[in-house]
Amino acid sequence: MRLAIPGSSGRSSAAGETQPAPGTGSLGGAGRLVVRVWRKSSVAGLAVYALALGGVLGLASADWATSGGYPFGGVQVGAWTAWPRAGAANSDPYTRAVNARRGEIPLAVGEGLLLTAAVDDQGQALDATCSYRIGGGTPPARAWTLTVAGRGPRDAGQPPLREGFTSTEVLRAADGRFTVVLAPEVQPGNWLPIPRASGPVRLALRLYDTPVAASVGSLDRDSVPAITRLGCAS
Repeated sequence: MRLAIPGSSGRSSAAGETQPAPGTGSLGGAGRLVVRVWRKSSVAGLAVYALALGGVLGLASADWATSGGYPFGGVQVGAWTAWPRAGAANSDPYTRAVNARRGEIPLAVGEGLLLTAAVDDQGQALDATCSYRIGGGTPPARAWTLTVAGRGPRDAGQPPLREGFTSTEVLRAADGRFTVVLAPEVQPGNWLPIPRASGPVRLALRLYDTPVAASVGSLDRDSVPAITRLGCAS
C-alpha cells in the first residue's frame, strides 16, 4: 500500500523504496545519460583548453626569446655587450636557437669575439631617426668588422647601400683612430647608412683572432668604440 504525500508532485514513497539522486529525480534514463556525457565532455574540453593554452604560451615565449639578441651570457662593456659563448659547442639552448633562426655561423671561442650595442653611451636606445658618432679604438685584433645588425631584406628599387666597415677600409686619423657616422642622411667620411626610416637599431662589432676572446674581463669602457648621439629628426 502506497501513501500519497502532499506537495510531492505525484511522487510516492514506501518503506524500503530507494529515492532517486537529488537533481535527477525528474530525469529519465536518457536524461541521466546526457548529464553524464556532458560532465565528461566538460572535463575533456577543459584538458584540451589547458593544453592549447600551454602550447600557445610556449610558442610565444620561444618566439620572444629568439627574435632579438642572445638572452643569456652577455658581458657589459660600456654601451657594448660581449658574447664570449655565442659560438661555444656547449652554449645554452636559447643561444643555439637564436643562431639557427638567424641562419648565422657564430664565431667560435678561438676564432674571435662578438660585441653588440643597442644603446648609446648615455644608455638611450639607438633610434633610426637619429645620427650617431661611433669612434675611438677597438680591442687588439687581427681584423674587425662594424655592421648594422638585423638589417632585413632590402626594399625593392632601392640602390644597394653600405652595410658596414672593415678594419682594412675604414678611413683613419693620423693617430690610427677612426670615426664612423651612423645616420639616415649622407655624411662625409665614414658614413654608415641606417637601413630603415624608424625603429630600433642594433650594431655588431666582430673581432677576429683577438686575445680578449679568452679574457673578456680585461675589456673596459675605453677599449671599445664610443657611441655618441649627434641629434635626431624633429
